[in-house]
Amino acid sequence: MGHDEAAGSAVVTGASSGIGAEYAVQLARRGWNPVLVARRADRLDSLARRLRAETEAEAESVVADLARSADLARVAERVAADDVGLLVNNAGINGYGPFAEVDPALLTKVIDVNVVAPTVLTRAAVPGMVARGRGAIVNVASLLAFAGALPPGPLPQRAVYGGTKGYMVTFTRTLAAELAGTPVGVQVVCPGLTATEFHLGTGEAPVAGEARVHDEGGMAPADVVTASLAALSAGEVVCVPGLSEPAAVERLAEAELAVRNGSGTALAPRYRAAERARD
Repeated sequence: MGHDEAAGSAVVTGASSGIGAEYAVQLARRGWNPVLVARRADRLDSLARRLRAETEAEAESVVADLARSADLARVAERVAADDVGLLVNNAGINGYGPFAEVDPALLTKVIDVNVVAPTVLTRAAVPGMVARGRGAIVNVASLLAFAGALPPGPLPQRAVYGGTKGYMVTFTRTLAAELAGTPVGVQVVCPGLTATEFHLGTGEAPVAGEARVHDEGGMAPADVVTASLAALSAGEVVCVPGLSEPAAVERLAEAELAVRNGSGTALAPRYRAAERARD
């Protein structure tokens, strides 16, 4: 996905801060025209002006709340346009808190933003990308997708958030396998703690004021995005920025195969035949 390969527009959701804003910056530098999607118009307009001043990109702002069906439909229509060659599903909210105490409406919003929106937008993007013979989808998940039974403390209370990120990992890996014979690339990036404002709120409303970073620190957003775009160029489906042992991802797939082949269900022979055919 280097500059020579870049053409057209790159839609980035959650582009008003953090990782999303960094995707917009790096993609603009590589020759893409970023389409910035988020709730905060002032942040988007400020970033768009910066990108136009620093690069030759034609930055575009789309103010939308992806938890609202009308806004999501409007963004999906933009994503489906012929000029879109890259979709970065980065928008996400956390809804952290004890499951029995968090407002059910907030948990629904977490699912709407973290699961429904990227699914709808990916569905809007893929047919045109396949038809045009080029394109890519990047889905931003989290290392918390793999946290599973690890208890809160120091990790957040995260049952629904972790579940949504687990969906993103499984959705992306399975879709990548389905699209393996096409020119469309699919990636899920799973950052650990990143130095953004993500932990400054639950996501019920945007973080107010100037951009700032939570106190816990973490990896710089620029490093997350650099790793993601490098992995996308290399055709890697699962990107874990900063992972010291890349073979760990391969072992994850091997463990899944062992579970499938050892399940003893009536479907097991079909799974084995499919694995043999793939190998």
